Amino acid sequence: MNSNDASPGLRSTPMIVRSRAPLRLGLAGGASDVSPFCDRYGGYVLNATIDAHAYCHLEPTIGNCIRFKAVDREESFEAEASAPMSQEGALPLHRAVHNRIVRDFNRGEPLSLNLTTTSDAPVGSGLGASSTLVVAIIQAYAEWLKLPLGEYDVAQLAFSIEREDAGMLGGRQDQYAATFGGFNFMEFYAENRVIVNPLRIRDNILHELESSIVLYFSGVSRASADVIRDQARRVTDLNPEAIAATQELKQDALSMKEALLKGNIREMARVLGRSWEAKKKIATRISNNAIDQAYKEAMNAGAYSGRISGAGGGGFIIFMTDPVQKHEVIRALNSCGGYVFPVHFSDRGAHAWRA
Repeated sequence: MNSNDASPGLRSTPMIVRSRAPLRLGLAGGASDVSPFCDRYGGYVLNATIDAHAYCHLEPTIGNCIRFKAVDREESFEAEASAPMSQEGALPLHRAVHNRIVRDFNRGEPLSLNLTTTSDAPVGSGLGASSTLVVAIIQAYAEWLKLPLGEYDVAQLAFSIEREDAGMLGGRQDQYAATFGGFNFMEFYAENRVIVNPLRIRDNILHELESSIVLYFSGVSRASADVIRDQARRVTDLNPEAIAATQELKQDALSMKEALLKGNIREMARVLGRSWEAKKKIATRISNNAIDQAYKEAMNAGAYSGRISGAGGGGFIIFMTDPVQKHEVIRALNSCGGYVFPVHFSDRGAHAWRA
């Protein structure tokens, strides 16, 4: 439905479309989903979505105006509806999604709307917040315009918008995790070929895993682009240490999947720690003093292992511990200047509804 066709009844009671998409924990294999590595060698990633989301609220309007607002970032943008709008300025991801939707699904004709977004985690947190936000926005447009988009369609569209239209560097797992939801073992190959393998995890394993994880925000959001750019450069230059480390991360995704399906939490923790050592070899600035200090405090308090979630340089750190020691680990981390974020897994992917 085009907003210019709204009936008098809709003017008095405007339609509102809402959507949400879940954030994800990267459990193993992250970095093997980044080009050019996955294009040359293939990548494996194991991830899981949690009960924390990016949200979008879309209200079609009468007239010729676009209003974007990101409440959590305290940013807004307003302009006359045009096709396409400039990519320069505030809220580039909002602009990029809007431009692609207008171009590919509305015959290039401008759309008028108010669009508001929020997120439960900051951009640069390592939980895939940027990509998850793009997926949530796409879902809202798809519900409004009744677009026939399946899960792979939404995820690939989000990847294309973020990486090509908005020019943001990154891997491929985030868009697919946000769209599909749940625990997934993902395969990434050349020419944007992706296979998502949903995993069925027994409830007792999920409960034990939730009880064993401590998710700590280091207090520093970071732009992942520099880390990813360095990683891509090292692979392109055939840096043997970076390639070997990324191959190890890829194999760790297989090992982690096997341990998860068997409910072997200690083995998962061992793989997590091994992955952290490999991850620090793929690029510079993966770790820093604040991360190293938090890691040291958690280990001293009884954690089994830990690893940065996402590209590195800041954001969230995943720790695994005996549930009996969990409170001690949390207490130790609370003294490091960040905060502990509750973890509850969610199997629902991105979805939208009309209010």
